[in-house]
Amino acid sequence: MSAIFKYSSLMVIVLFILNTIPSVQSQGDIYPWDIEIDFENDDSSEPFDISEDGKASITFIISNNGLLSMDLEFEFEGPFQGTYTGPSDATVAANSNESFKLEVTNINVLDFAAKTQEDFLITAKVVSLQGTPQLSPSTKDAEGKLIIPIVYSLDLQITDPVGPMNAGTSTPLRVSVINNGNIEDRVGDIDISDNCPLLTPNNGLDSLMTKNLNPGQTTQADLELTASESHPKRTCKVEVSIASNGAMNTGSSSAVSIDEVQITIDPSLSDNTGPVESEDDTTTTTEVVGSSLPSASLLSIISCVLTALVFTRRNNTS
Repeated sequence: MSAIFKYSSLMVIVLFILNTIPSVQSQGDIYPWDIEIDFENDDSSEPFDISEDGKASITFIISNNGLLSMDLEFEFEGPFQGTYTGPSDATVAANSNESFKLEVTNINVLDFAAKTQEDFLITAKVVSLQGTPQLSPSTKDAEGKLIIPIVYSLDLQITDPVGPMNAGTSTPLRVSVINNGNIEDRVGDIDISDNCPLLTPNNGLDSLMTKNLNPGQTTQADLELTASESHPKRTCKVEVSIASNGAMNTGSSSAVSIDEVQITIDPSLSDNTGPVESEDDTTTTTEVVGSSLPSASLLSIISCVLTALVFTRRNNTS
């Protein structure tokens, strides 16, 4: 009987061990743990903003509510052709929570329409409990959304003048505006300045403020410059700046574009001097009449006066 009892006890112990080991290896499926994303205002429908330089930071939390430590591995997936970097693995102690960071980079936000939303995914897998590998690891996912920001960006280009202009004349400058942002926009403000007080621009660029531009679209207008008749010879710098209407109305970072050109002003063509023509074709001729008789010199006159005096004195003496 004692031998049978010993044999039975041994069998019970062996069966207990055999039943215990698999349960430890496979209990990850029922082990109390969880993963969640730290949403702003705890609103899982609120997307995470991507910055204009294509970055975002997301915090996620692993909760270990059991009595064993957990060893985990992580995988990350996301949209917009970005780079998703986070921890590859981690250990979370029993009855504790750990926070981790998912860093999103290298998203070119100008390649996508503003306000576009796409899902990202974080996957956590429990590979061991208390150092014991899991035959069927428990896996859980957490997902959220990323949103492309609004980028207002208008680029301004002024075509160089074809050559100098003369005082008293006008010349046009072709001004082009292209929408390099990712949302419809238009010019909201225009400023024109120059360093020549006798150079006057017209209002030809006002039409730019009436045209809506889709991303990648271009519009053009001509700025006409008029130089005063008295403008001296000088090289003038003309500067044009524009502001995005969208940026102005939303209070976002100022989207201003500036370009400048130089233009040479030569003297007026009317300043060139030439022969003076008389308005009257009649020519007045002045004749000088000359005499062939010899003119009396001063010495001859004096001699005559003296001779007369001598003869007068002789007559009186006689």
